Amino acid sequence: MTKKHVLSGMRPTGKLHIGHYVGALENWIGLQEKYQNYHLIADYHVLTTNLNTENIYQDSLDMVIDWVACGIDPERSPIFRQSQIKEHCELQLIFSMLITVSRLERNPSLKDQVRDLDIETVIFGHLGYPVLQAADILLYKGSFVPVGEDQVPHVEITREIARRFNTQYGEVFPEPEPLLTKFSRLAGLDGKAKMSKSLDNTILLSDDPEMVKKRLKKAVTDPEKIYKNSPGHPDICLVYGYHKKFTPDQEEVKQIEADCRAGSLGCVDCKMRCAANISTVLAPILEKRRELENNMPLVKEILHDGETKARRLAVETMGQVREKMKLG
Repeated sequence: MTKKHVLSGMRPTGKLHIGHYVGALENWIGLQEKYQNYHLIADYHVLTTNLNTENIYQDSLDMVIDWVACGIDPERSPIFRQSQIKEHCELQLIFSMLITVSRLERNPSLKDQVRDLDIETVIFGHLGYPVLQAADILLYKGSFVPVGEDQVPHVEITREIARRFNTQYGEVFPEPEPLLTKFSRLAGLDGKAKMSKSLDNTILLSDDPEMVKKRLKKAVTDPEKIYKNSPGHPDICLVYGYHKKFTPDQEEVKQIEADCRAGSLGCVDCKMRCAANISTVLAPILEKRRELENNMPLVKEILHDGETKARRLAVETMGQVREKMKLG
């Protein structure tokens, strides 16, 4: 049977952190077994909030290294840059005729970004971000899109656009469904926001064990646990949240919770145990990263091959679109 297609993507921001791993990469890796995956480096999307493209190519290569090191198999899951497939822009233009400005202005994800980034004036490209995203997904006939809950409104816009096109011109596109990530967000080390390199609250996938310890020492904990033997409240402790994800032995996690509540486990010891468990998860990723960093021609070849495969499908899809629209 032909596998259904899944489109996943990220903006190229350089080296990734464990929040990316938990919120996306783990899920993508598992989906390779069931679906035909396509992995998009969304370099055009960067322009919606940052016009500086000086480092965008190197950032893209760094992201490819992290994706492959974590377990994305480029042989069966093509990796490609959005900017290298011209059909993305062509399909976006067509889709922009199928949705109103008022509908885009109601997008809650846009409102959140404007608030979080303190944007005073929204540019046209930012307002139309979901239209380009719809083109990204539907160009590869994506039946499913792995997202966190905050991105579900974008998938709904994609479904609406697909439905509108199919009704107006004839059946070409599936109506994609969101695949919600089970562990969609990992709080940053400051405990106040999701992980972000701009906030300097991350642990990178490329961090060695000493750096993981150094970063985790800064992590906020239960503010009421002032002394080592003070009873703690693990349910509000950031580090305990990390333990639940990265400590593989659930009996150990339960014991950590009990010892914290009893005041027999201090925060420093708890952090160091957590750091060790995170580093155990990162060890094979670090080893694979070193191999790839020492073979940059291979990394560039992965990108070139992925773009060749993606372009082939994109051209085919746009041929169907033009035929249905009588634009051939």
